[in-house]
Amino acid sequence: MVQKTRITWLSHSEEHDYPAAMSYLCLLYDEKTAAMYVNKLRRGRVLEFKAKDIFRASGLSLLGVSNLHVEKDRKKVVSGKELSPLLLLRDAKNGKVVIADGYHRLCAVYSYDEDAAIPCKIV
Repeated sequence: MVQKTRITWLSHSEEHDYPAAMSYLCLLYDEKTAAMYVNKLRRGRVLEFKAKDIFRASGLSLLGVSNLHVEKDRKKVVSGKELSPLLLLRDAKNGKVVIADGYHRLCAVYSYDEDAAIPCKIV
């Protein structure tokens, strides 16, 4: 029987995740709207969703383990370092979930377990 890699998570998003989310969201929305979403994410509670479901809802492709950022997050998983929850946005207009921050973490975790429950803040 194959032993699953244990993936550990922080109970909260790291402070540097919010400016990263803001930078990405400013590509999709005007600055005022992006700031509103980031403020809502800051106040949001953490929920869990399966890795495979987040991918399906986002419509994004899985990055390979050879991607530098995915590889960095895979090393964190192997060393037992806690990962930061993902920051997600429901884009009802387009019927997608926007991964405002955490795409590389999602890819890293998926490479170990597509059914992994991933902590997320979602607005």
